Amino acid sequence: MNRVEQFVAAERPALETAIRGLIEPLGPPLGAAAAYAVGAGGKRIRPLLTVAAHEAAVERQHRVGGNGDRTPLYRVAAAIELIHTYSLIHDDLPCMDDDALRRGLPTTHRVYGTTVATATGAALQQIAFLALGEAAGSAPALAARLPSLVRRLAVAVGGEGMAGGQVLDLEAEGRALDAAGLEAIHRAKTAALISSACALGGLTAGATSEAVRALGSYGAQLGLAFQIVDDLLDVTGDPADTGKAVGADQARAKATYPAVHGVDGTQAQARLAGDAALQELAQLPGDTSVLVGMVDFVLDRPL
Repeated sequence: MNRVEQFVAAERPALETAIRGLIEPLGPPLGAAAAYAVGAGGKRIRPLLTVAAHEAAVERQHRVGGNGDRTPLYRVAAAIELIHTYSLIHDDLPCMDDDALRRGLPTTHRVYGTTVATATGAALQQIAFLALGEAAGSAPALAARLPSLVRRLAVAVGGEGMAGGQVLDLEAEGRALDAAGLEAIHRAKTAALISSACALGGLTAGATSEAVRALGSYGAQLGLAFQIVDDLLDVTGDPADTGKAVGADQARAKATYPAVHGVDGTQAQARLAGDAALQELAQLPGDTSVLVGMVDFVLDRPL
């Protein structure tokens, strides 16, 4: 196994426990819909990045959970995954992208109905912010950082981030965009949350402001590369690998990197974003090997 695979094997079980623990109190039907959406698969890239960023932000003796209890860190990371899951549920709704498949399975609203799916997404967002508070409440070292944790995640979720990016994406359907307009959509809709995931790892570790900035910038570039590759997968991917139909972006006349840059140009743009992400890691004092490997993972997803 390579370094990223070793890291995933070591950290994912605890992350899965934390994610499921957060949604466990939800009663039916929201609990069933949340469990379905969370359990539909996914590589857990965002919460894994939070943990990896925590490792990279400071030297080992200064990390949260240095006494062996990493529960607060996993709660923060799980909060990121619940925000991501909420965004997928809402993106798939008939009023948004109206998708039938997500990760090879019927989307949440196709199984539980639009009303339950909408409410489930809203509940997951609330639980995510509650998880930040619970993490800070169980780790005294995090208490002073709670405002920064909440602020960073809230900005990523709101009008400057995912929600605003989704509106820009929908408004761009059927319109010709230039490269700058397209990048603005991708940075808001996808890169903002990945940037937040990395920054929250640094904040949880009590890292310096410069380290948190570097992690956020790394995540923003990685997130941009991730969405660029996602655009490519819609053109060149195999549904058996991607878990969703190929050609959906073109069918909806969405603004994408291949539409603006062509396939070869899009691959070059993804590599530029990946290289920019790697440059940010030189400023971090901890173990950055997983974050380096994540860039390769994102860029080398099967096309």
